[in-house]
Order: sequence, then C-alpha cells, then structure tokens
Amino acid sequence: MTSTDLPPSVTAGGPGFDRLAWRTRFVDALPRDSIAENRRRQVADAAYSLVEPTSVSSPTLIGWSPDLASELGLPTNPSGAERTVLADVLGGNLLVDGMQPYAARYGGHQFGNWAGQLGDGRAIALGEVELGDGTVRTLQLKGSGPTPYSRSGDGRAVLRSSVREFLCSEAMHHLGVPTTRALSLVLTGDRVVRDMFYDGNPEPELGAIVCRVAPSFVRFGNFQLPAYLGELDHLRRLIEFTIREDFAHLLDPTIAGSRLDASVIESFFDEVCVRTADLMVHWQRVGFVHGVMNTDNLSILGLTIDYGPYGWLENFDPDWTPNTTDAGQRRYRYAHQPNIALWNLFRLAEALHQVTERPEPLQASLDRYTDVFRAGHRDAFRAKLGLVHEHEGDDELLDEVFTVMSSAEIDMTIFFRSLPGAAEGAGADDELVAAISEAFYVPEQIVGDVRESAVAWLRRWRERVLTDGLTEEERRSAMDAVNPRYVLRNYLAQLAIDAADQGDNSVLDELLDTLRYPYTDQPGRDRFAERRPDWARTRAGCSMLSCSS
Repeated sequence: MTSTDLPPSVTAGGPGFDRLAWRTRFVDALPRDSIAENRRRQVADAAYSLVEPTSVSSPTLIGWSPDLASELGLPTNPSGAERTVLADVLGGNLLVDGMQPYAARYGGHQFGNWAGQLGDGRAIALGEVELGDGTVRTLQLKGSGPTPYSRSGDGRAVLRSSVREFLCSEAMHHLGVPTTRALSLVLTGDRVVRDMFYDGNPEPELGAIVCRVAPSFVRFGNFQLPAYLGELDHLRRLIEFTIREDFAHLLDPTIAGSRLDASVIESFFDEVCVRTADLMVHWQRVGFVHGVMNTDNLSILGLTIDYGPYGWLENFDPDWTPNTTDAGQRRYRYAHQPNIALWNLFRLAEALHQVTERPEPLQASLDRYTDVFRAGHRDAFRAKLGLVHEHEGDDELLDEVFTVMSSAEIDMTIFFRSLPGAAEGAGADDELVAAISEAFYVPEQIVGDVRESAVAWLRRWRERVLTDGLTEEERRSAMDAVNPRYVLRNYLAQLAIDAADQGDNSVLDELLDTLRYPYTDQPGRDRFAERRPDWARTRAGCSMLSCSS
C-alpha cells in the first residue's frame, strides 16, 4: 500500500460517527504484528496487524439497516448528504478520530484439514464502539482491501456475495438466530475480477463492501493458531482477554484483576459449548445450512459468522449442501452440521488444553454439548409442531415428520407454516393433504405410498395437537411465532443481486424490510414466501454456490 492509498482521517465524522464512543480493547490487550508493512506474509506471534482500508473510486450507499443504526446511535433514515459521508466512511475512504483499524490473525481447519495461518484476508475492523449500556460492538469492513492475511487474494468482495451477506445477517437476526449483523452495503465504483465457477473464466464484477457488526469477531481459529505454533503466552493473553471482555460473568467480582486459573477457562469452554449447541438448534429449526463450517468460521460467542455459500432447505433434503466445493464430500450438509460443530469444539478444546492441562473437564463439556443440542432440538421441533404438553409417542411423531418431508420434494418452511390448517376442518384425507399442498414442488409425487404415509402422519399429528385443548386461533398463533413465513431463499437473494447489478435497489430494500418481520404475514408480499420457482432449480446463485467472492 502506498501513502496515496490510505484514507484520510477526519475529526468530524459526519452523521454520528464523531459522537460514537470508540474503544481499542483488542489492539491494546493483545500482541501486535511487529512489521508495519502491509504485504502478504506469515505473521509471527501476533493477534493482529494494523492495517487501513484501501480507498475506492466512488463509494455509494445502497443498503442500510435502520434497526442496527438506531442501536449504534446513527441515523435510521439518512439524508442525501448523510448518505454521502456514510458511504465514504463505510466504503473505507474516511477514518474517524478514535478508529484503530486492524486485521486479525488466526488459523483453522478447512474441510477437516489443518490450513495453518488464515486471518482477515479481506476484512478490516475499523474499531470498537461502546454503547450506552456498556456493551461493545466491533465495526468491520468486509471487502475493504488487502491485508497481510490476504494470501493470493486482493482483499475485495463483489456485489453478489456482499448482497447475500448483508441480507442474510439481518434476516437471521430477525429470525432470532444468534448472528453477526450488517449495518451497510456500499458499492465501491470499482470492478473486481472473479472466477465465479472456478472454471478458468474470470470476469469483472461490481465491487462492494459490507460493514459487519458484532460484540466480537473472535473465532475458534484465533485460539488454534497460537496453540499450534506453541505461542503459549499469546494464547493465554487471548483467553484472558476474551473471558474478561465477553465472559466476565464467569469471574469472581470480588477479586479484581486476578489471573484466570484452569477452572475459569474450563467454565468458559463449557459456555462456548452450550452457546454453540444453541446455535446449531437455531440453524436446524429454520432449515439454514452454513456451507463452510471450518473452524475459522465458528464464533467464540456462538454467533453465525461469515456468510458465504449458505442456503435454506427448500425441498427437505438432509444431505443437501449449498457449497459446490463440498458437493462431493458433503461434509457441511444440513444433517451433519451439529456433528461438525462438535468436531470443531474438539479442536478448540485441544488448543485450550495446552493452558489448562486437564482433559477431563473439557471432555465433560463436549459431552454436555451433545445433551444440550439434543434437548434443544427436541424442544424447538415440538414448538414447530405445536405440541404443548408432553405425551407418550411425541418423540416418534417428531422423528416421523422428517421422514414425511423427505418422501417427496416438500418445502420445509412452507410445510411447517401451513401445518396448522391440517388441524382445522373435518379432517378428511383430501383436506389434510390440501392444507399443506403449497409445500409440494411436484404434486404428482404425492400419490400412492407417499400420500398414504403423509396422510397417516397428518392424522396422528392432528389427533395429538387437539388433545392440548388450544383453540384454532391459539394454536395457529403459537405455531406462526416459531415457523417463519419468510426466509432468505437463494433465488430471492439472486433477484436482489440481479436488480442491484442494473442499478435498481428497490428489490434489495423491499426484501430487507420483509425479512425484518419473518413471522408476520405481510399483505402484498406473498411473492417472497413462495416456493423456489422452476427456473431457479439449477440457475447459478439459486441452488448451490461456490466460495468465490
């Protein structure tokens, strides 16, 4: 990076940036890269490198999250002049006094293999903001230029991947799934060359930057790399920082500043296991498939992080993965996600064991993960089925619903959302099937044994839920509260991408607003709740995706 590439620093940050309480906890507490030069390299014994965003030619704000903006103390509906300054700051062209940009260093296992140093190759944290309640949020620009961890990349991101990350971050938050957030989407005005299909045909695409927001972007891989390299002092400092800043409730408030002993670290790992189990429950209940569950893509806080080739189950297929890179192995398929999370926790336990040197408590927490996930998964799907009181046979009813959805191309989201209708009316066979018919991709499949099995299950379910004594209105209200009507189907994201690529941001805006209320019927927006259309079955971006960005 030359001096002309560096963004200028400003005292007045425009629409609220100058009034934010900027903090530098991460860079103050942890070891810094001793080399200032921003070039791709192996970085020794450091948690981060100081690096600033690279300026772009013509930043334009095209996506804005009003909910998150309000939380941060920024305008919810910025004016034209405010949008210009927001674009400059969130596009990497302006730094505000108090910001201290950096890229984090970490490692990880990718597709089950140790990959060594990874790090923020195209993400640069602007700094941390302390909110009025004392909590902290880190603001990070993804696609803002190269860092020492960019490997062979250019540090940039394209519009298609940035739209997907922007929309999905907010969609997941409003679904109630723990996640990083997205404040903004900025077009850079520059073209970025990408080989979308990895087939040797790269093309220039519109560049874009997402501002991601989270209490912390620390991942399992942050702990793995120093442990693997024997940087134990670095590892201890990272563990202590993470516990003191994000798990302070585990500390004895009467012993200020005391060093953390093994038992506190073990309690920390136990909570990470519980949070990760809870995250997996949420992913499974809404039918979300992450696609790239490498250890560097799992958050220490139990948040969904790094939205790449993700997707939602449409026709229910437990073996489906949205990632073309994973098409053969299907390591990160829907049904395998809970097991992969446990595998990743084992790798984190191996790193922490180098400090605690006591395997038994760590193993106990790994065992607890399984128990917490199983109980949470059962409770989540009981709620989705509207089962209020415990009854004998409920577990079989739960197990069999997956068999029913797998028996034909049946849309998971629409199936659960329409299920309350099967408890209404006289309950004739045709009525039961009609209640969920909107979920059928190929109605001709619902014949013979498939139809008989579906009807038999629907009848057992109907008889079971009627025993709980709820009114039709009460049952539908309870089930609608946990079964979303709107999720970010890949083809919907692609429609927003296609329009934005042509300079039309209206689809992006309307889709974002719809996804803010996923459990509520929204008149006039039924098209966002429909099954995947046939044209999207095999179209690029609407079924499986690559990691290309």
